[in-house]
Amino acid sequence: MDAPAPGSGEVPEDPFALHNSASAVVDDHGTVVGWSERAQEHLGYPPQEVLGRPALGFLIDSRDREAVLDAVATCERERGWSGILPVLHRSGRRVELGFRARAVIRAGSAREWLLVVAPAQEMLRWETDRSVLDGLFRRSPIGLAVHAPDLGILRVNRALARFAQLPTAQMRGRRIGDFLYGPDVEPIETRLRRVLDTGAPLIFTEQPCRTRSDPGRERWVSVSAFRIEDPSGEILGVTQLVEDVTDRYRARRRLALLNRAGARIGTTLDLGRTTRELADAAVPDLADAVSVDLLEAVAGGEETAGETSGPVRRMAVHSVVAEALQVMYSAGDVFHFDPRTPQARCLAEQQPILEPVLRSSPGWYFQDPERTRRAFDLGAHSLIVVPLTARGLLLGILSLWRAERPEPFEEDDLTLAEEFAARAALCIDNARRYTQQHQAALTLQRSLLPRELPANSAVEVAHRYLPADPATGVGGDWFDVIPLSGARVALVVGDVVGHGLHAAATMGRLRTAVHTLAGLDYAPDEVLSHLDDLVNRLADEQEPADGSSQGRQIVGATCLYAVYDPTSRRCTLARAGHLPPAVVTSDGTVSLPDLPQGPPLGLGGLPFESAEMELPEGSLLALYTNGLVEARGHDLDEGLERLREVLSRPGRSLEETCTAVQNALLPEHPRDDVALLLARTRVLAPEQVASWELPAEPTAAARARHLTQATLSRWGLEEAAFTAELVVSELVTNAYRYGGGTPVTLRIIRDRGLICEVSDSSNTAPHLRRARTTDEGGRGLFLVAQLTERWGTRYTRDGKTVWTEFPLPVAAQRHSAATGDVAITRGPADSP
Repeated sequence: MDAPAPGSGEVPEDPFALHNSASAVVDDHGTVVGWSERAQEHLGYPPQEVLGRPALGFLIDSRDREAVLDAVATCERERGWSGILPVLHRSGRRVELGFRARAVIRAGSAREWLLVVAPAQEMLRWETDRSVLDGLFRRSPIGLAVHAPDLGILRVNRALARFAQLPTAQMRGRRIGDFLYGPDVEPIETRLRRVLDTGAPLIFTEQPCRTRSDPGRERWVSVSAFRIEDPSGEILGVTQLVEDVTDRYRARRRLALLNRAGARIGTTLDLGRTTRELADAAVPDLADAVSVDLLEAVAGGEETAGETSGPVRRMAVHSVVAEALQVMYSAGDVFHFDPRTPQARCLAEQQPILEPVLRSSPGWYFQDPERTRRAFDLGAHSLIVVPLTARGLLLGILSLWRAERPEPFEEDDLTLAEEFAARAALCIDNARRYTQQHQAALTLQRSLLPRELPANSAVEVAHRYLPADPATGVGGDWFDVIPLSGARVALVVGDVVGHGLHAAATMGRLRTAVHTLAGLDYAPDEVLSHLDDLVNRLADEQEPADGSSQGRQIVGATCLYAVYDPTSRRCTLARAGHLPPAVVTSDGTVSLPDLPQGPPLGLGGLPFESAEMELPEGSLLALYTNGLVEARGHDLDEGLERLREVLSRPGRSLEETCTAVQNALLPEHPRDDVALLLARTRVLAPEQVASWELPAEPTAAARARHLTQATLSRWGLEEAAFTAELVVSELVTNAYRYGGGTPVTLRIIRDRGLICEVSDSSNTAPHLRRARTTDEGGRGLFLVAQLTERWGTRYTRDGKTVWTEFPLPVAAQRHSAATGDVAITRGPADSP
């Protein structure tokens, strides 16, 4: 008989079909009474050699006789038999054949046996195929359905019947829509029709598949299908294989959600944005509504010391149901969770909480009865609350709700929520740590840079400070406006090598040193010399103890120090490796003075020189660091030319000029720290200054008292006359005693306060001391210190000046402000 070649992959035909099988007839006595041509082909015997002969005599080997007799007995008892027996070929060799034996009743009650014979190999293959087919319908875990061309169900296996929750008999003749949920029917039928029309198989296509009996339960199946045809090619229908892959789909979806969350959460170190990213990533893939609540201390960037019941701040909320946002607390709200809520229990126990069915939960409570009622009205039916913990620190909680999606949360969802929260909590803690460090950096910045420039009558100022590192908000550049004695003012701009906190710390030490040196009234070149020594000492401190270069910080700086005197309109400047200032006259002419080029601070041993210039009233001084004019995209010369162009436009306020300079010269994110200080000069009116030269004679003190009293009377400051006379008398007396016999200069300045100065040619410094009761002198400077607000000594090339300041009486201050005699200048109120 013809059969497919082994391994061909085709399904073999039934070996017992009429056109394939051999047949023989044996009577009750075992005699062969019928023989077919196919039998002759299998065994080699022609009919004339077989008919009328007993089969056991020539077809059966003696070794197989007992097996044959057992088969005959079974056949007689069961009135039929099938199996494999060995028979003898005409050539003498044994041949394995498959038999099917059935009893045939003839007239007269005679009985014969019809034997249908096929090669044993083909029979075994066919039986295997039959068992496979039987297994597909009875024992296969994968669903199987055979559909007619109209997609009516012809037959289903037990696995598919269990999936549909219907008996197999009840599914025959029905359609897919009779047991699947409506929206999921059309995709399946559309794909099956495509298989029928094209013959192209459908392979492992996943789709939702919810049943009518349980539409709230999410199910996903993998569908494969192929068209079935008869041997003539006529289409009989389509066979569909259906595998429930819900668990696999959920696992894949969980992994994809975690991957998306990892990519979407923590894109910045902003705490608010990170929590919003967490809420957005969870909706709608995991929940219908989400809220993120952090402990109030954590929201402020601080750490909590085991706090679990403190107030929380709602950081983010998101929902697919818009009305839910009216029930939930809004972002930014600070509140306590009611102890009866799952959120309060989650905070206290630091354990996740799953409430699959809220209405049946005895511990369910939503903050207050009204909110609870409204939540149920919106369909809230399932809840998960997980703690947000990172590095052993409790940060807050994540609450997940379901209202639109009908299926409740399950244990797998809780596991996913925990993984989700763990990843998000690490990002939140990173943002919290950044917030903490950023606040520390801002605090450092506020402590290192002037928050409000001191009021003075010498200059009007405006400034800009832009650090290159926006993460910390601080850098190595600095500026300062320092009031000096005699109504003068010091203008300082400096630049420390490097960026960030190390440069800022070094800058803070230098700025403190500049304030100290300015208070001692050193000349600009002397100030830079002392700063140079300080930078050298700081560099020595950075040397590692083992002499290695690892961990060593480069310490160096540049600085420009200028002192402006509003009485003389003279400005003295010195620079240490710094760019020269820009000087702008009232008509818009811009110049860069040729100042002596001092070395940068930290080289050591090299001298610094000062230069002096006279500035007309209303002149503009622009002090800046190199980050302003060496910005990306242009070189130094081009930057200086741009600066000239911007500064040359008169008629703008200082704040407007600062903004114009910033817009014209700086990119959005400078690569270097930038400091800019603009100062417009003012001049004290001649009627605010009185100066005399007194001869070195015993009557000098009396003369000084008389001049002081007359001047203060003319200025309307009679209330201050007594104190001023006493102070001037003591200073002139000391100058007469210790000044070396040279004339003494007395100067009185009416500014924001009253300034009295006495100058002589001696370099001997006056010292404050406490005189004993028996001493005849030594109390003069003590009285001066008690009667004045400030006093001090400054040295010049020709000697020294002892100065004092004390406030004007209130009435005198009001008079001066009303008459406009005293110009009061303040810097911008905002800190840099």
